[in-house]
Amino acid sequence: MKIVTALFALLVVVLDLSSSHIALADQDNPWLALNFLQGTWAANAEGGSAGAHSSGLYAFEYELKQHVLSRVSKSPVTCRGPAKFDCEHSDLLYIYQDAEGQPLKAIYFDNEGHVIHYNVSTPDATTVVFLSDASGTGPQFRLMYQRKALTMYGKFQMRMPGQEEWKSYLEWSGARQ
Repeated sequence: MKIVTALFALLVVVLDLSSSHIALADQDNPWLALNFLQGTWAANAEGGSAGAHSSGLYAFEYELKQHVLSRVSKSPVTCRGPAKFDCEHSDLLYIYQDAEGQPLKAIYFDNEGHVIHYNVSTPDATTVVFLSDASGTGPQFRLMYQRKALTMYGKFQMRMPGQEEWKSYLEWSGARQ
């Protein structure tokens, strides 16, 4: 009986060590935290100061042997907004890692000539935050995606120098397609 108890205790220790090793490997791979983004998603925009109502699609997919995660959005299928809102908007977001062991970063481009550099964080298993550096002369930007059940929610926000509060420019949500 002592041998069976000792073997059982050894098995528990081995299983615990192997699960700790797997968990450590997951922490060492920042890409795993972004897997919830993969796929094509509907974007139904209705909130934010842009005053636009639109619907369209965007897709997250790994490229270059999973060294880059890209998000591509197309011009909205339907769009109503103020005259200054670009209903022909399209953009690209590339998420990358400068070197192994370094934090993820992202760069954003759109058809209006905007370029935004982001630091990437994943505060929980279904949320990613893209945060630009603060600037003394212009706005700081925050792009967020959060999946709740089968719906992805997104926000593009900004705040001006000296302000504490983030203001949403555009908010959207939609299901995987």
